[in-house]
Amino acid sequence: MKKINRIIAIALLAIGFAAVPAQAQFRFGIKAGVDVNKLQFDTKTFDSDNRVGFTGGLMAEFTVPIIGIGGDISALYTHRSLEGETSPDYINIPINLKWKINIPVINNIIRPYLATGPSFAFLINKSKVPEGFKNKDIAWNVGFGVELIKHLQIGASYGIGLNKTVEEKITGDTGVDIYGKSRVWTISAAYLF
Repeated sequence: MKKINRIIAIALLAIGFAAVPAQAQFRFGIKAGVDVNKLQFDTKTFDSDNRVGFTGGLMAEFTVPIIGIGGDISALYTHRSLEGETSPDYINIPINLKWKINIPVINNIIRPYLATGPSFAFLINKSKVPEGFKNKDIAWNVGFGVELIKHLQIGASYGIGLNKTVEEKITGDTGVDIYGKSRVWTISAAYLF
């Protein structure tokens, strides 16, 4: 599984950067936001509520000017709050294909965009989570937003967990296997220089 994850990540980066013409615009900036997360369990034994966490870090973006297609990659510290004392912290690396929609008259003031791509989150505080939490959380993000005055991006995305975030076998009379996949809404703002 580790080899497959690495191959997917390298392939996405290679395709993205190979397809970028020389006139593409590269920008860097800072990004911060909130995560509203929920674990989807496979059994009705547990009922999880939405919890709010935060995220922040660095972002890089490239865009092909005329057609508005490009991508972005971020390195974010992400804190998720779950039930009880469980609060996993991750280094999250979302990689998005992005399309900025051209509206000629208002492009310099406001420009909507759509984004989608994988997200690779790596657990950095094993001591704050119960046994059964996996070291990585892979998700597919789908998002939208607006760019204001060519520098400030405000967006929302929904991440659908692709792997099991929690997996534990409970022995005893029931013999229940529990696993959960994350579902995360992220609302963020980024300032690009």
